[in-house]
Formats: sequence, structure tokens, C-alpha cells
Amino acid sequence: MRFTYVTLFEGLIASYFEDSILKRAIAKELLSVDFLNPRDFTNNKHGKVDDYQASGGAGLVLFPQPLFDLLRSLKQTSSEAYIVFPTPSGKLFTQNDAKRLALKKHVVFVSGRYEGIDERVIETFADELFCIGDYVLTGGELPSLVMSDAISRNIKGVLGNEDSLSMESFESPLLEAPCFSKPPIYENKSVPSEFLKGNHAKITSLKNKLSESKTKYFRPDLFSRFSAKH
Repeated sequence: MRFTYVTLFEGLIASYFEDSILKRAIAKELLSVDFLNPRDFTNNKHGKVDDYQASGGAGLVLFPQPLFDLLRSLKQTSSEAYIVFPTPSGKLFTQNDAKRLALKKHVVFVSGRYEGIDERVIETFADELFCIGDYVLTGGELPSLVMSDAISRNIKGVLGNEDSLSMESFESPLLEAPCFSKPPIYENKSVPSEFLKGNHAKITSLKNKLSESKTKYFRPDLFSRFSAKH
């Protein structure tokens, strides 16, 4: 998988790949990461990439020329480039989207800044638009990282134990059951005794019940959909 980040601020993203699971994935050549800066594609001597809104109002917008030239050039050199724009107007990004995009060979994230990106860029180049939640951020870098992290975990070989994928939240209609480690008792709080007895059938049954309880308490919206089907 190749991730390309179109961003004015490479440093906000690059450091995320310097540790842990994704660093190892790059070392194993399961992932590659590169960056393109719109300033390098401007045709003005000052490297300007933003301008006032045509309609008036506060805030600057990334104007079309640098991004048109950048993305057109990228598409010419990579026919497999799948271009994603993080934006509040996109569909909510889900685990199913992460699994689907993990099958792509080259995903490009275009990060907006200021008041956003000229809509003509999105209309011309977007393969998909995604939103990670109903709140406002200062740019598209964090949503791009969130999505690429979720995608990466679904690429074969990235996780040390791929069985963990099937047991996580959002892989089923319910949240993942609570997990515990050793010691069995800590500050008078104990691990459920059934977890310590080695009876896997009973452990699975208890985990299913705990998963239902956790979902009902923390995500009643998910639990309602689950209850409607069972």
C-alpha cells in the first residue's frame, strides 16, 4: 500500500510513522509513505496557495491552480491513485470503509486548510469524500492520519496477530467486550473469575454478554440496531 499525503504541513503527519506498528510495516515494505506540497506546484513567485473567498467573508481558501497541477501530475504518474478528501461534507468513515480501502494499492489524502479547498478541485479529482465526526478541525491532516491508520491495520501482515482484527469493536454489531490483564486482583478490583478458569466456551459466552452490556451503556444507537435484528 502506498499512502500519498497532499499537505502544506508534512511534519504533522511524517512523525506518526516513526514508531510502533506502522514503522515496522514500512520496514517490511508493506507500506510506503510520501508527501506532496501544493506550494511546490504554484505558478506565482511567492509560493502563494490561498486567496480570499469569491463570495466574500472571513477566511482564505486554497485556490485551484496548485492542486489542479499537483493532482493531475500525480494521476499521470500513478494510474492506481485513489484520491480521498477529508471534509465535513463527506460520508462518515467506518470500519467497512477502512477494510475496503485496504484493498487499494495507492490512496491519496488531500488535506485542506483555512476555510477549505476550492470546490472545483474536489469536483474534478475526488474519488471519495469522508468525514471522521461532527466537529471542526484546523486542517485535514488529522483525519487523513486517522483514516490511514485504520486502513493500515487491515492490510495483511501489518498486525502481529491478525486474529485480533476479528475480535475488535465495529467488526460486529457490538462493541468489543472489556479486556483485562494480570494480576487477577488489583486494588481490590478483580478480573471476572470465569476468565481465569480456562473454559473457552464459558469465556466466549461471558464476553458476548459483556459486549452487549457495554454497547447498551456506551452506544445505545448501536445496541438499538443490534436488538432490532435479534
